[in-house]
Amino acid sequence: MIIVTTPYLSGHNIVESKGMVIGLVVRSRGLGGNIMAGLRSLGGGEIHEYTSLLEDTRRQALDRLVRNATVVGANAIVAMRYDATEIMEGITEVLAYGAAVRVEAL
Repeated sequence: MIIVTTPYLSGHNIVESKGMVIGLVVRSRGLGGNIMAGLRSLGGGEIHEYTSLLEDTRRQALDRLVRNATVVGANAIVAMRYDATEIMEGITEVLAYGAAVRVEAL
């Protein structure tokens, strides 16, 4: 699956639009991670527990986006974006979205 953040794909023609597709993950921080992150935040710098959690969550959202695009028959996703929202204290929604398309090489 080809994924780009631009509305076009260099070297390819978009021959069919399949519509918007999403990949959504809602994740909470565990108590242990919160305690370690809280302690680490006292010293400043990167909080590795949260970095790892968000990287994994974005990867899962992207995997779901690709799976949903495949289901509708797309072979590429253009204008791909991420969005993240804290739904409530400690619970974050990560959304990957874009336009599912069929492309052909020029």
